[in-house]
Amino acid sequence: MTSTPPLIDVIIPAYNEEGSIAKVLAEIPAGLVREVIVVDNNSSDRTGEVAQAAGATVLREPRPGYGHACLAGMARCFGRTAAEQPDIIVFLDGDYSDYPADMTALVAPILRGEADMVIGSRALGERESGSMLPQQIFGNWLATTLLRWFYGAQFTDLGPFRAIRREALEQIGMQDTTYGWTVEMQLKAARLKLRNVEVPVRYRRRIGVSKVSGTVKGTLGAGYKILWTIFRYL
Repeated sequence: MTSTPPLIDVIIPAYNEEGSIAKVLAEIPAGLVREVIVVDNNSSDRTGEVAQAAGATVLREPRPGYGHACLAGMARCFGRTAAEQPDIIVFLDGDYSDYPADMTALVAPILRGEADMVIGSRALGERESGSMLPQQIFGNWLATTLLRWFYGAQFTDLGPFRAIRREALEQIGMQDTTYGWTVEMQLKAARLKLRNVEVPVRYRRRIGVSKVSGTVKGTLGAGYKILWTIFRYL
């Protein structure tokens, strides 16, 4: 008797990633994923066209914000018929800083029935020199320390490369539309006592300039929103 393979969908929020998105899509493990959804988050370049040519399903989300893009991708997944609902949803950035090949290891704890959510930890994995700026490293340390103090959550990173069971994601009820997305998911998962684990993932310098850590405005905005989100749900 054979079991039905799990359905895995990938959501990639992308803003002006024309130079990197095709590389990301090409390295997603063949045969592992049913659909890759690239959410073109109001890009001014050819991100959507390049992604579509590379085989992705492209959605347009004109409202700026990482969370807006992720929510648009989730709406497509949740809008399927019951028989077509994904079992696992993977979130992956479109800037080629993550290694899509690590997706196999990322989903493995869920496939083994050991976890509801898996965070790809850059802190535990191999990082290329200069791939994370000092403000990113400090911000991750501060945020994960506060998550441990206030929510009892044992995380080392707020890494965007993550996998989660679809039912768990529905249970969490994501709301954030901008920089607080990742920390909201992790603190709510801790509050709900979901089975959360981390696996080491590799990390390299992204293609292009980061919209967050690459600017003072982005760094300050992200830092404020992450801290505000942590204290908001206490």
